[in-house]
Order: sequence, then C-alpha cells, then structure tokens
Amino acid sequence: MFPLGATLLPGSFLPLQIFEPRYQALLRDCLAGEPEFGVVMIEQGQEVGGGDHRRDVGTVARILQVGEIGPGLYAVQAVGARRIRVNAWLPDDPYPLADVDDWPDEACDAASLEPVVASVEQEVRRVLALSIELGDLAPDATVEISEDPLLASYHLAAIAPIGAFDRHQLLLERGPRQRLERLSAMLGDVETLLRFRLGDS
Repeated sequence: MFPLGATLLPGSFLPLQIFEPRYQALLRDCLAGEPEFGVVMIEQGQEVGGGDHRRDVGTVARILQVGEIGPGLYAVQAVGARRIRVNAWLPDDPYPLADVDDWPDEACDAASLEPVVASVEQEVRRVLALSIELGDLAPDATVEISEDPLLASYHLAAIAPIGAFDRHQLLLERGPRQRLERLSAMLGDVETLLRFRLGDS
C-alpha cells in the first residue's frame, strides 16, 4: 500500500518519485510479481515517516514505467486501475500492508447515463474555463473523456477543479450515476464562487 496526500481515481495517471527505503522495497516486490499496489488518501499526518491516519477506500495503481533518475531515486508512472476497500491494516513491515477487497461500482445502464455524462462534462469544462480565466492552475479544459460512462465519471472527477477531500467523496459513491450527480452539485458551488471572484452578478 502507498498512502498519499491525494486521491487517486481509476483511469487517472499517478507520477511518483520513490526514494524512501520502504517504498524502494515495495517497488522491488511489485516489479518481481504483480506490478500493482494500493493507494489510499492520508486523512491526517504526513506521507513521509509514517504516523499517518489512512482512509479505508482507495484505488489499485498499475505500474506502467519505472526509471532510475539518481542514486536510490526512481521515477514511477502508474495508472489507477480499480477501486478497493481496506478490510484491515497490517503491520508496516517493511512497508504499509493491508487486507483489501476489490469494490466494483454498481452496474449502470450506459445509454441512460449518456445525457448525464454530457451535461456534467459541459459543467466541468465551463468551470475549468472560469478557473483558467482567473489564472488558477487547472487541468486542460480540452482533455478527452472516455465514452464509457463509468470511466467518464472518474475522468470528470479527476479533472474537475475540486479538492482532494471532495475527490475522495466521489470515489466513495456507489456508482457512476451517483458520482456524476454529486459532482454536478459540487461544480455548482465552485462555479458560484468563481463567478463571484470574476465580479459577475
């Protein structure tokens, strides 16, 4: 397991720089077997040195590429693969370990979700454009979204200008419809704030 101060969503890329001995050991074990590890958000504490409080829902990250960029320093490119739920945390020996189960999203009718995805995508792009107009750091508003409603719900959650906690709340939703509806409500609040900053009436 790799606790982070951010939320990884399925379908999102995760760049990491690994230098701690415990995570060097995790990387070696992943590369010797299944190139996957779990990522959970740290609720309290720090990423380095332990003593953190970890959330119990996260995402499996699949390693795509590893490069050594210095003595004991590795650049890792990974991608979120699927959602998991932590049943129990095990002793950190030599790195964080947990007993986990896959937690698939609820099944959905793709056709009925198409208009919902399209509507929320418009909201996301509109709010991103406002963020860029204000000079805020924001993802590219022209990024392509998957045609699969499940992946689309995660892609839109990943690029929306919201915080890590809000992103984690979206990860917890039962399925893509609930995730999209929750995201739409969040975006309404964000847009109101951005327009206030712009001086719109």
